[in-house]
Amino acid sequence: MIHIVGHTAVDHISRVPHLPKENQSTPITGRRISYGGGAANIAAGIAVLGEEVTLHSCVGDDFAGSDYEKWMDKLGIHRQFFTVPDTHTPTAFMFTDDAGDQMTFFEWGASKAFTTSEAPALPLVHMATADPEFNCRVAEKSEFVSFDPGQDVFWYSKEQLESILSHSDILFANKHEVKKMCETLCVTKEALIKMVGMAVFTMSGDGSILYTGGSEHFVPAIPVTLSDPTGAGDSYRAGFLSAYVRGYNPLTCCRVGTVTASYVVEHAGCQTHLPAWEQMLERYHRHFGTLEEPGPRR
Repeated sequence: MIHIVGHTAVDHISRVPHLPKENQSTPITGRRISYGGGAANIAAGIAVLGEEVTLHSCVGDDFAGSDYEKWMDKLGIHRQFFTVPDTHTPTAFMFTDDAGDQMTFFEWGASKAFTTSEAPALPLVHMATADPEFNCRVAEKSEFVSFDPGQDVFWYSKEQLESILSHSDILFANKHEVKKMCETLCVTKEALIKMVGMAVFTMSGDGSILYTGGSEHFVPAIPVTLSDPTGAGDSYRAGFLSAYVRGYNPLTCCRVGTVTASYVVEHAGCQTHLPAWEQMLERYHRHFGTLEEPGPRR
């Protein structure tokens, strides 16, 4: 069982020709509403890939009976939710320009309950965007910890990052999040990598790099027709974690993550084009060759 901690949200995803500068505007050329929230995206990806997953999240009293709840039921996502009365489920407003750069405005809504909620002790947990202090408490109490600060990296203090990284077995981050963590911690990227057992840094269309055992391994991105990059990182993590619990080595896990993400970016919406394991295998074989037999399941 993989446990995912973090936001469940409703995404309002818009396309713009360019992100506006301060006190300026830009036209919206396309807009859609879809299911999202970093943790929920990862949980959905894991469920479609065929692994058991439990999502720990906060929702408002508008979630019960909603289409989103029915979608999670259909996917078979186990849930440990804090339902907060008189609030609504968090909402994200994302704007992506023609260059692939993105700006997000996030309304926490029910997720404010993370600050006072009891942190669970979990055997294998991935912590996505959520309240920093809550994630720190989860990391302290859990056995195997995967951490992804996401765009909430700016909310972490130096002390919180030091605490959570000291308990983390895997760190996921993109180049912007790596830069911010290094600034907050006053360390180099090399020093940041040494703070965890394993690090995976993604670079959008330029691929990703795995750092483990003192070595680094580059994994190229798979060329596809890009529709929307939103959710690419979440689906990468879903693929990685699904392969990891099946016993595959970290480099193979990165490749599985890369393949999983390649499906998601072909369509708008974070949960609209998630591949099953068999679909992932087809594209994996074309780009990375034979998938070796895994070791024992964790």
